[in-house]
Parts: sequence; structure tokens; C-alpha cells
Amino acid sequence: MRPYFEISGELFKKMRKKRVYRKNWKTDPRYDSLLVGRFIGYLMKDGKRSAAEQIVYDSFDIIHERTKKGGLNMFEQAIKNVSPLMQLKSRRVGGSNYQIPVPVMGDRRTTLAMRWILDAARARKGKRMAEKLADELLDATQKTGAAIRKREETHRMAEANKAFAHFA
Repeated sequence: MRPYFEISGELFKKMRKKRVYRKNWKTDPRYDSLLVGRFIGYLMKDGKRSAAEQIVYDSFDIIHERTKKGGLNMFEQAIKNVSPLMQLKSRRVGGSNYQIPVPVMGDRRTTLAMRWILDAARARKGKRMAEKLADELLDATQKTGAAIRKREETHRMAEANKAFAHFA
């Protein structure tokens, strides 16, 4: 085994990088959709998958009653509307921290969108979770609501820190 300082720079860089662990998500039983399966996984608490599934399916039914459009279609539209294009990454340069705007790639976009929708739905008061989730998804399809506000705030911060983009 060679000491670390004899390893070429490229190999040394690869050793320092964090490993990426891919999660194998289940599709949901009703729609056979991987996106809905992931959303149920994020909603689930304490391993109670059936309760999370019931909440999601009830909210889809509520959406269908209100709009006469499919709950799954509205859900996909909401995820697309809330998905961010840019995010901020903190980077230490010369003794001070800079917030650097970077584009959001692939799965991270949908993950952030789902997280923001669920956080916004949980923050609503006075109703059961299925109704709060349905309200938030409907708001997201119409480009209003707390999740969209979070996306706009993230984009505003990235725009404000555009001057530090050269540090990326």
C-alpha cells in the first residue's frame, strides 16, 4: 500500500469525494408511479406506510372532486411548478463563506419540491393532513402557496448572489 502523498492528484481527489448511495424507491400500489411512491416515502413517519398512502390517496380524491381533473396529473404539475432551477451552496474562500448559486440537477429538484410541499402542508392549521396536502397541491398547480413562495425565495437569493458565481 502506497502512502497517500504518492498517489496522483486525480486519484487523491476521487478518494476525498463523498460516496453517493442510491435509494431504491417502491412504486405506489394504486398508480404504479415511482414519483408518488417517493412522495409517500417522504410523507411516511415511523414506518407507517399504509397511513401515508391513505393520506396521499385521500388528497388525490379531494383534488379530483374539486377540479374534475385527475389527482395524479395535478400532483405531477405541482411538483413541476415547485421544482427549483437554482440553489445556494456555501463555499469557504479565503477565510470567509460565500453563498454560491449553482443549478439544481435531476433527482435533487424533485426531492426539494416534495420536501417544500410537505413542509408547507404540515405548516397549515385546522384541517386533517389529506385536506391540507390537497390545498397545497392545488395552490402549487396555480403557482401560489407557501411551497411556490419558498421556490421564489430561493431563486431570489441565487439571483442576489450571482456575483459570487465565479467561485463555483
